[in-house]
Amino acid sequence: MANDLMNRFDFDPFFDRMARRFFSPSDMEDFGNLKTDIKESDKDYTLKVDVPGVDKQNIHLAYQNDTLSLNISQNQSSEQKDENGKVIASERSHGVMSRSYTLPGVDRDNISATVNDGVLSVTLPKVTENDQNNGHIEIQ
Repeated sequence: MANDLMNRFDFDPFFDRMARRFFSPSDMEDFGNLKTDIKESDKDYTLKVDVPGVDKQNIHLAYQNDTLSLNISQNQSSEQKDENGKVIASERSHGVMSRSYTLPGVDRDNISATVNDGVLSVTLPKVTENDQNNGHIEIQ
């Protein structure tokens, strides 16, 4: 019966994956793993991070002490009603993921970030001397 109730809801990949890992311990090594591609050139670092189903306001980036920190916090709720409008099931979920990347020599004031089609793209230009300013990075 519990499975029948759970099958009535369409979960986004963020929460569905989290629920599968909770009930399937063999997959625990991937929990919270944000798939990332990092490219380095003479001018900058470029990161592409898969964030399917995550709104940009739920993504928080900060660069401090040669480390880029990525934190994602997402809430979801769903409600199932019968033909009379009576609620027969209600679900709420909260998920948090984070990851840090050591990327030295970055010009903190010129970091840019965008989210498009479930991919977070971050460009971190290099400088000759470390810029140790603290602060939040705005996602465009």
